[in-house]
Amino acid sequence: MDLRTVTSKGTKHQTRKRIGRGIGSGSGKTSGRGHKGQGSRSGASRKPGFEGGQMPLYRRVPKRGFTNARFRTEYTIINVRDLEAFDSGSVVDLDAILAKGLTSLETKLLKVLGMGELTKKLTVKAQKFSKSAVEKIVAAGGEAVVLAERANADSAPEAPKETAVEETPDVETEEEAGETDA
Repeated sequence: MDLRTVTSKGTKHQTRKRIGRGIGSGSGKTSGRGHKGQGSRSGASRKPGFEGGQMPLYRRVPKRGFTNARFRTEYTIINVRDLEAFDSGSVVDLDAILAKGLTSLETKLLKVLGMGELTKKLTVKAQKFSKSAVEKIVAAGGEAVVLAERANADSAPEAPKETAVEETPDVETEEEAGETDA
C-alpha cells in the first residue's frame, strides 16, 4: 500500500483479467482452466444442475401434486383507499388509474380490493371486486360495474370465419301445394 492507492477513489469499472499472457501474470499457460479434463477444453460448459454424472438433485427429489401457478389469472390490484384520488362522480377504470399513477400495469385485468375507506361517489369499472370493496363503493353512493374477463380484443380468440352455405331450394309441403292449386 502507498499514498497513490490510499488517495485514489478507484475506477468505475474493474479492469478485466487478461489471461494467457505468460507465467508472470499468474494466469498464463492454462489460463486458469487447470490441467486436462472437460473444463480445460474449448467450448467447455455443463448444463445447469449437472453434478458430474451423479443423479442430480432435481431428479432425486420426489415430485408430487399439481400447481396451477402457470395457468392462474393475474390481476392489476388496487385498494379502495387509493380511489380517493379521484373526484366525486367520476368514472374509474384501469386507464384512469394508470393515468393518475396509482398503480403500475401488471395485466390488463383489474381487481379492486376493500382496504381503506371511500367517501366519494364513484363509478368503478373492473373485472373483479372483493365483497368488502363492493360494500364500501355502494355505501359511498357509487356503483361497482363488473366488466367481462377479457380485457382487450387482442387476447380474445378469433371469431370463426364465415363460410358460404349453399341455399337449399324451398320444398313445398303438401298443404302449401294444395293451397296454390285451389
